[in-house]
Order: sequence, then C-alpha cells, then structure tokens
Amino acid sequence: MITSKQRAALRSQSNGMETIFQIGKGGINDMLVQQVNDALKAREMIKLHVLENAPVFAREAAQELAEKCGAEIVQVIGTRFILFKRNPKKPIYEV
Repeated sequence: MITSKQRAALRSQSNGMETIFQIGKGGINDMLVQQVNDALKAREMIKLHVLENAPVFAREAAQELAEKCGAEIVQVIGTRFILFKRNPKKPIYEV
C-alpha cells in the first residue's frame, strides 16, 4: 500500500507519460490483464485510457485491473487512469 505522499510523488512523475493501453468495447479480458502485468513489470507505472464504447467506466476499470495485477491506483482523471506496481528486482521510481 502506498501513502498519499508517495501517490503525490508518482502523480507528478506521471505527468508527461504516454497512454500505452486503451480499453474499448471488448472490456477487460485475460489478454489485457496479461499485457498490463507485463507492462507493469517492465515500466512499474503505466497510463491507460477507457474509450467511450467500453462497457466499464475508468474508475471501475482501474479497480478491476489493480486487483487482478496486484497494482496500486495512482490517479483516475476522466477517462484516463494510472497504475503502479513496484518491481522488486529493478525499481525505476523512488517512492
């Protein structure tokens, strides 16, 4: 579990980050969960976008993916959200 100070630090570091995944009408499936897991392992922090035709809202998608991947929700704004999962072997972000 990350503290509010750590979350604030991660939010500031995620400002210029590019969105690497989009959740569309297919919703959240096993393949997406696996891809998000792999991306979190490599990058520690990722930004996702929920499209208008998706069956879930951004907050619901963030919650579900965080639970399935063992990640933390850093921020949810509108249709975008940021997930963080520390890589114990090669940490990238100082929190």
